[in-house]
Amino acid sequence: MATRSKIDADLVKRGRTDPVAPEAIPAMQDYCQRLGDDALILGQRLSEWCGHAPALEVDLSLANLALDLIGQGTNFLGLAGDADKLAFHRDVLDWKNCWLVEQPNGDFAQTIARQLLFSTWQHMLYERLAASSDERIAAIAAKGVKEVAYHRELAADWTIRLGDGTEESARRMAEGLDWCWRFVPELFEVDEVLEGLIADGIAVDPRLFEGEYRSVIAAVLAEAKLAVPADQRAILGGRRGHHSEHLGHLLAVMQFLPRTYPDAQW
Repeated sequence: MATRSKIDADLVKRGRTDPVAPEAIPAMQDYCQRLGDDALILGQRLSEWCGHAPALEVDLSLANLALDLIGQGTNFLGLAGDADKLAFHRDVLDWKNCWLVEQPNGDFAQTIARQLLFSTWQHMLYERLAASSDERIAAIAAKGVKEVAYHRELAADWTIRLGDGTEESARRMAEGLDWCWRFVPELFEVDEVLEGLIADGIAVDPRLFEGEYRSVIAAVLAEAKLAVPADQRAILGGRRGHHSEHLGHLLAVMQFLPRTYPDAQW
């Protein structure tokens, strides 16, 4: 983990002379890991579509989304410590991503449902996080918001095309949304770590835009002629290292090479 002196030195390099309060350092690292883990895990999931998407255009689109997300994950994990070690040498219980991003791709409709729900939230988060009192976090968010705006638009367009398409595509889209809906409440969960960072202006309080988020999702689904899924028992715990079995399988693939050849030089 980054030390206080390392963080302060980085601030000085960037023209900042106000050091981070000592008690804020672990919380900031935790927050950056959450943001980085969300992006990296979803990027890894989307990369699984490479060569398997229903059309070449879609194959390229999903690959581009994956690259954007992996870049965001690298940047946020770089603030939390050694990005490579955090990505490839942590066990499953040490990951802090939300449950939504680790869910299997399923069919194309389920992938789009997951992307719609996450990218809409991530876009709203990054828009506000660009005003973070920590300029490093703000800079990553400001760059990422431009990328995620496209992710959100693409997911919304495909949701509408599938929902307002054939009977089969509408059924699959509805089933994908129903599968993913239980993971939405975790996106707006606020714990003690987040509370302190919100008070310092470093983090964003997601509860403040939950109403807007739900209205936007409802509007997209209305245009797609799909019903908003019924509320389900919320699945929580990803931020505390409690995950589904799906994450372990994903990490086994993602971490295989650096764990098998730890001293390899590229």
